[in-house]
Amino acid sequence: MKRYAIIVAGGNGERMNADVPKQFLELRGKPLLMHTLNVFFRYDSHIEFVVVLPSEHITLWKNLCVQHQFKIRHIVVEGGKTRFASVKNALATIKEKCIIAVHDGVRPLVNEDTLHRCFTTAENMGTAIPIQNVVDSLRQMSSSGNQSVDRTRFLIVQTPQVFQSSILQIAYNQTYENKFTDDATVVESLGIGLNLVEGNRDNIKITTPPDLKIAEVLLSCV
Repeated sequence: MKRYAIIVAGGNGERMNADVPKQFLELRGKPLLMHTLNVFFRYDSHIEFVVVLPSEHITLWKNLCVQHQFKIRHIVVEGGKTRFASVKNALATIKEKCIIAVHDGVRPLVNEDTLHRCFTTAENMGTAIPIQNVVDSLRQMSSSGNQSVDRTRFLIVQTPQVFQSSILQIAYNQTYENKFTDDATVVESLGIGLNLVEGNRDNIKITTPPDLKIAEVLLSCV
């Protein structure tokens, strides 16, 4: 079945203390966002890409593509005020029956094994959400203080979150709710079960300067 990857890149450089949005920060000689698309392209060069950007960043991205001679074919879609609206805008460009992955533009360290697990599980079972076990201790805050919780009852959720198009398109026809923090929460609100697959520990979301340094080291080992 045809595969699409919606790459959501709507962040800014606020937590990075940077002059440019974090998805455009240079990582080993090229913008972070290009590394993210490259991973998917290496896994499957036939994937169709939809890159979602704020309107004010589209020209910058196109100029960077020219500057770095970035040749991976993709379309650019203007994002909305929320992640939900941004993904919905991207989905409007996809008209065929297919498998759709939605991925954070600032997760360039997802590996091909994770992509394979996500796509094959979604193809066979409809949905696939990559997760990792919690390794740190957790505490829950309350009005009376805080207490430890059993970390084995919790999981870390990553992207790409992958779905058959018939499921995702219907899910995004819903009215937006504040509880929609990712695609999994949008889909499960319809009562559809989510299939969890193993992600990879390195698949971090780069949001702070230390994250960028970690990514530099990890990419040097690839």
